[in-house]
Amino acid sequence: MTMKWWQRSVFYQIYPRSFADQNGDGIGDFAGMAAKLDYLHRLGVDAIWLSPHFPSPFLDCGYDISDYTGVAPEYGTIEEFSHFLQQAHTRGIRVILDLVLNHTSDQHPWFRESRSSRDNPRRDWYIWRDGRDGGPPNNWAAIFGGSAWQLDPTTGQYYYHAFLPEQPDLNWRNPEVKAALWSVVRFWLDLGVDGFRLDAIATIFEHPELPDHTLAVSPDAIVDANELPWDDYWQLLHFQLHQPGLHELMQELRALVDSYPGDRVLIGEDEQVAFHGSGDDELHLVFNFPLMRTERLTPAHIRANQAQRLAELPPGAWPCNTLGNHDSPRVWSRYGDGTHDAALARLHLALLLTLKGTPVLYYGEEIGMANLELSDPGQLRDTTAIRRYRMLTEREGVAPQAAMGLVAASTRDRCRSPMQWNSTPNAGFCPPEAHPWLPVHPNHRLGVSVADQEGDPGSLLSFYRHLLGLRRATPALVSGDYQLLDPESEAYLAFTRRDPASGQTCLVLLNFTPAQLTPGIDPGALRGRLLFSSTGRPDHELTLHDLTLTPFEVLIAELLEAEPRTRN
Repeated sequence: MTMKWWQRSVFYQIYPRSFADQNGDGIGDFAGMAAKLDYLHRLGVDAIWLSPHFPSPFLDCGYDISDYTGVAPEYGTIEEFSHFLQQAHTRGIRVILDLVLNHTSDQHPWFRESRSSRDNPRRDWYIWRDGRDGGPPNNWAAIFGGSAWQLDPTTGQYYYHAFLPEQPDLNWRNPEVKAALWSVVRFWLDLGVDGFRLDAIATIFEHPELPDHTLAVSPDAIVDANELPWDDYWQLLHFQLHQPGLHELMQELRALVDSYPGDRVLIGEDEQVAFHGSGDDELHLVFNFPLMRTERLTPAHIRANQAQRLAELPPGAWPCNTLGNHDSPRVWSRYGDGTHDAALARLHLALLLTLKGTPVLYYGEEIGMANLELSDPGQLRDTTAIRRYRMLTEREGVAPQAAMGLVAASTRDRCRSPMQWNSTPNAGFCPPEAHPWLPVHPNHRLGVSVADQEGDPGSLLSFYRHLLGLRRATPALVSGDYQLLDPESEAYLAFTRRDPASGQTCLVLLNFTPAQLTPGIDPGALRGRLLFSSTGRPDHELTLHDLTLTPFEVLIAELLEAEPRTRN
């Protein structure tokens, strides 16, 4: 099988506002990102996913777009974007953009026209309905809390918003809307971008009859639907997610993207493998979110996830694994135990780079960036966190300090703090005299920075570079089939990756405990050539007879003899 570039690649997500500020205004920009491309090339990533860079009032941190074919002035110009794209391509790095199809900002010219009168030509570009019994058209809740309907006094009708009131949903049943968004897709593909990550695709269509949901809760009681138990979440949003017509729309988008040369890619922000379609007619990649949906990564959880995920994929579909992004806690903080955080960070990276599928990394994970801890409500930039703080203090009577503690523990600001380039004030993200848009994590003065780890062979950054290089040079780790070993162990994960084309088979052993252990695989006459060990084992042939793994060891070996088996 000839692999596509997006199957071989390691993706690296950049949150543009937080990566590198070149002009000193405290906000990341394209000039800053372009200046760091050599760093990303040395790191060993193959593709960049950019969170939204479009003009936006920034009420949902850039996901409320007011111009689909522009660049936010704080990030630069379209010429600076094109320069960044060209420079990335020169270094062999692909670039994909965030594409928000479900909604616009209420400041978008389309919506301004739509809300101006009931007979405006763009009225039907959004979802407008009359109220019911003096209130909204139904009892639907917005994902970010409150009613999903907003009364517009100009025309006396309600408009629908799956997220914030300032993010009105587009009406995708109007062919003019589809034509306008497909034109946006062509604009960026013509500029040379390599594909798109599709935001919130499950919300694109709503049930056309607008039936009430059956969860016994008022929309006003919902602060953030993402915090509900899964069964309640699905009952609440059942008529607002995954509606008919969605897969046909994705097939149409796939055909558009496939009409361009270069194997452009579509990645869906959803976990349903149904978005692969037949395996080759909808999205190319769909995130394996269930892998990260756990308090602690354990061998049992990972085995169960892989068994279900790989079995569910249709023929020809390719997996996509990640452990962090702009909406979730930092991997260091989320999966660390407070004692062995550095060892666990290495173990978790090794897991991502050795499982079958395309890995997606998040900026700053390579130096061990941790969750930002905020104590002042004035530091919050996440709109949902600000709304929750106000609700707790103004409506529920929670003391400000206690409310801030609750909000700080869940805000998305935690994982969006500025990239830590060095130990100087503002961590080299912006000049020392500037004011970064979010505070810099204070641990940049304690070795958690690129400059402090750059020349240290024992640093997390060096570990990332080494393992990324090993993956690229090892066919079995890129294209090999996954075969689980020892399905019962609670202490370690063991599996092989076998590449039929090269005949190479690699054994991967990951010790998830702080204890030494002997893997329960049949030793036989098995020999292997050591490719990597996190404990610095001698780089030579090893016999896997009574092999002992050291605490949290990552061991990768190319097998030279018979296939391993679980001991009886």
